[in-house]
Amino acid sequence: MKIAVFLPANGNAQVQSLNKAEFAVSPLVKDIFVLGEDVEVTSLSSTDTLQKMASKIGDADFVLFYSKPSSLKIGQYAIERMAQVATDTNASMLYADYYKILDGKCKQNPLIDCQLGSVRDDFDFGSLVLYRADLFKQIAQEMSQYNFAAFYAMRLAISRQAEIVHLNEFLYTEIDDDARKSGEKQFDYVNPRNREVQIEMEVACTEHLKKTGAFISGETKSVDFSEEKFEVEVSVVIPVKNRAKTIRDAVKSVLSQKTDFPFNVIVVDNHSDDGTTEILKELSADSCVIHIIPQRTDLGIGGCWNEAVHHQKAGKFVVQLDSDDVYETERTLQIMRDAFYTQKCAMLIGSYTMKNFDMQTIAPGLIDHKEWTDENGRNNALRINGLGAPRAFYTPLLRKMNLPNTSYGEDYALGLRFSREYKIGRIYESLYCCRRWDGNSDAALEIDKINKNNLYKDKLRTIEIMARIRNNK
Repeated sequence: MKIAVFLPANGNAQVQSLNKAEFAVSPLVKDIFVLGEDVEVTSLSSTDTLQKMASKIGDADFVLFYSKPSSLKIGQYAIERMAQVATDTNASMLYADYYKILDGKCKQNPLIDCQLGSVRDDFDFGSLVLYRADLFKQIAQEMSQYNFAAFYAMRLAISRQAEIVHLNEFLYTEIDDDARKSGEKQFDYVNPRNREVQIEMEVACTEHLKKTGAFISGETKSVDFSEEKFEVEVSVVIPVKNRAKTIRDAVKSVLSQKTDFPFNVIVVDNHSDDGTTEILKELSADSCVIHIIPQRTDLGIGGCWNEAVHHQKAGKFVVQLDSDDVYETERTLQIMRDAFYTQKCAMLIGSYTMKNFDMQTIAPGLIDHKEWTDENGRNNALRINGLGAPRAFYTPLLRKMNLPNTSYGEDYALGLRFSREYKIGRIYESLYCCRRWDGNSDAALEIDKINKNNLYKDKLRTIEIMARIRNNK
């Protein structure tokens, strides 16, 4: 069994030498190549780089790629373990859990299993990945030309050949120099500076969906907005639990809306005990505010939405507002309602601006999800980790579908389900202020919570891909 190792060039000669020594200890390592030195490359993520790597593999059985220029410590017999498990499972690609050193502290960094729906381009495989050499060479030679998406296209293509295996063992230690909190990292994929990258990632994902039979095209179902009568045209839905600090601002941002149609706000108070309930009782003196306390005590955010959507006072369209956010303009509801009629869509997604609690714009600023297009948005939705906000729905259809009774990903699940059959409209101007503050549920998540969230969204993608493949047969 032979392994060809590839490392990125490192400006620190001592670190480079130590990293080489870490790999050289294993008798399985046949060659060690430094990309940028032993192999001339212009971009680590290009097709050209993969093809040059493939030309160096020779008779090796596996390719082991370490993608970071920082120092690495390989665990005891870790390379042998990876190669043996890859052989036993006939894996096309194998990755393992690892230790992360951040700010001088060493912590475990467990990863999650890769599944059919793990097609998002930010899936974390760690920085040390083992590939089956024959498949790596074959795919590299056949790959389309990419400047940024080559490794993403490689792992999608290799997953079509054999299983990608996650080894639940901590096999190496790396230095992490990204000290940002989870809430600051999660919007990297929609940063306008990364637009060229996103376009290539979409191309690679679309090709993968076509080859797996999950690509959808053709006309969407039409929507008849006159099929039912409603007392009001729009209802704003706010699920809330223990948001005494922010709920008043949220409700008042709805009541300040200027429209030429009647609307209300349905606040589903999920048994708050911090004073939120008392604030809502006060606000519900306004007849436009409908304060609901569900009888059930097992509801997540999705379940609270279902309570509101099926309420007799729900409007023809329901529009989302989180309990710690506000609308940016007093015309938000008018703009969104009008867009339903002009775009003839069953679901609508606007754009929002990231703000701190003092309503100052923070990075990355405007989140407009321009990667959503009429031509390919329904497919590209599987690649990205969110669809945007504020979200709005045609109520009769939403009552048929319902939301999963969860408190994470319920809106994404609905977006995938709607997009399978119906048009999703888009508004690219900022309508919503998404406030980031220390009390946010996703401001600074621990790795176990991040993994749980990502695993669930990947499962939603798996379900949707399976449904699309079945429908396409």
